Amino acid sequence: MTEAADCNTKPSFGELVAVFARIGCLSFGGPAGQIALMHRIVVEEKRWLKEDRYLHALNYCMLLPGPEAQQLATYIGWLLFGARGGVAAGLLFVVPGLVVIIGLAGLYAALADTSWLEAVFTGLKAAVLAIVIQALWRMAKKSLKGPVSVAFAVIAFVALFVFGIAFPLVLLAAGIAGYFLMRGSPDPGAEDEEPAPTRQKKGMRAIATISVWTFVWLLPLGILAGLGGAGTLTEIFGFFVKVALFSFGGAYAVLSYVAQEAVTTYHWLTPAEMLDGLALAETTPGPLVLVLCFVGFLGAYAAPAFAAPFVSGIIGAFLTAWAIFVPSFVFIFAGAPFIEDLRKNPALSGAMAGIGAAIVGVIANLSLWFALHVMFDHVGRIELFALPPLIDAGPVWPVWSSLHVWSLLLSLVAAIALFAFRIGVVPLLLGAGLAGLAIASWL
Repeated sequence: MTEAADCNTKPSFGELVAVFARIGCLSFGGPAGQIALMHRIVVEEKRWLKEDRYLHALNYCMLLPGPEAQQLATYIGWLLFGARGGVAAGLLFVVPGLVVIIGLAGLYAALADTSWLEAVFTGLKAAVLAIVIQALWRMAKKSLKGPVSVAFAVIAFVALFVFGIAFPLVLLAAGIAGYFLMRGSPDPGAEDEEPAPTRQKKGMRAIATISVWTFVWLLPLGILAGLGGAGTLTEIFGFFVKVALFSFGGAYAVLSYVAQEAVTTYHWLTPAEMLDGLALAETTPGPLVLVLCFVGFLGAYAAPAFAAPFVSGIIGAFLTAWAIFVPSFVFIFAGAPFIEDLRKNPALSGAMAGIGAAIVGVIANLSLWFALHVMFDHVGRIELFALPPLIDAGPVWPVWSSLHVWSLLLSLVAAIALFAFRIGVVPLLLGAGLAGLAIASWL
């Protein structure tokens, strides 16, 4: 059984739905902000999961292709209420942002202008930065236990930020090193759980899960084929199916690849439209890869298949979301039962502990990247040397003359409100958004 696994407080299913609907509406700031938000609500406020259990789930999700924050939401839901909890949490994490991005894509297609959003989201990003810093600090204090784990986090940060080493390679190295250096006793909480199914039964369940969810995932291809292929819609869905399977390296690596293919190969949108889409991704709730739905919308809008442009655009956006997010349910429902067993194995739990320590460095890297893009209008890289695909580039570095003073001040005020006055997430984001709008109106 997975229900109420290793938690302090047993929620009702209705509470799970309400909380993840709230998280889905507030999950600004990319992976770092979303992981921080879930940690604050699920671990600290609601106490549904203990720190170690949350990090164990996060470690696995970081190894998977696709949106790690949505996979983490699905994993948490699965731990608490099995498959129905995983489906509910995973969908609710995505749906609010999907609705927003489709609405904005429709307005963009009609008006070709998103400048009215910038003022509000300047304030929101400043508040999210404060939330990210607080979560990183708390997570580091609780998960880095001893000099070895601290070393893992520091090395991971340097490898990613300074040398741009491929993200999966960093985690693989951490897992191997952790296997030898961080072995310990099994997680004591794992022994208190109800007896798990035998490995043979788990294997059969995993095969059944993969079969059912793969059928669900690829079902739109059959529907589109029955409608005569539907031209661009089939092309959009097929492309994003491939993206979903090979989207290692985090959201930014995926967005870079999609931007190139969507503009130069498929000609679904122009370079300027793609840049506007990337800006929307940074300023809307939900996973960053939701910007792919913007791409799917504009591609189908420009070449409508069997409906009016706007309706065709909505279908293109939904097909993109289906292709990108459904595999997350396969990975969690089929793989999580085996990952849970690792908590009872000292050697393998050491590998996961190594990955967990490295992930603190990963989140620190994401946080610094996010902070630089909040504070500065222009951010580039210092080129060191390249060894593709292992070493990509040098560290991210801002153009100092492009410092955004108001973003710096808003971030400081948000940090004071959060750390000193312990203001809640909703009033913090609301106040920051209104402040950003007021500043833009004043200037």
